[in-house]
Amino acid sequence: MRIGELAARAGASARQVRFYEAQGLITSARLSNNYRDYDETALARVQQIRGLLAAGLSTQLIRAILPCLDSPREPIVFQGVTAETVAMLEGEQARLTERIEVLTRNRDAVARYLHELRQLSD
Repeated sequence: MRIGELAARAGASARQVRFYEAQGLITSARLSNNYRDYDETALARVQQIRGLLAAGLSTQLIRAILPCLDSPREPIVFQGVTAETVAMLEGEQARLTERIEVLTRNRDAVARYLHELRQLSD
């Protein structure tokens, strides 16, 4: 599929898709007219990248963990992993855990509030 279709289906802009490719997060083939051509796996990958970016991960960190997110058929690549990458991953894991805890508390507070509102209306 061409970049415009990929972007539209993934809820991204063509500029974002080009950026993801420039960062090494996705790849494309080139058609004879030099247009980018993406396969169906690129759609899921772009959606995954957008979710990870929305969670606050950097493109550098996303590039490091993408092999772990692939299907079990592909082995995880540990080549080139540095102590700095491990420290970054540990920091992100802690940050995400904290964010999940905050979101859970907020969700539970909203649920309690809704429960009380429903009790009052009964």
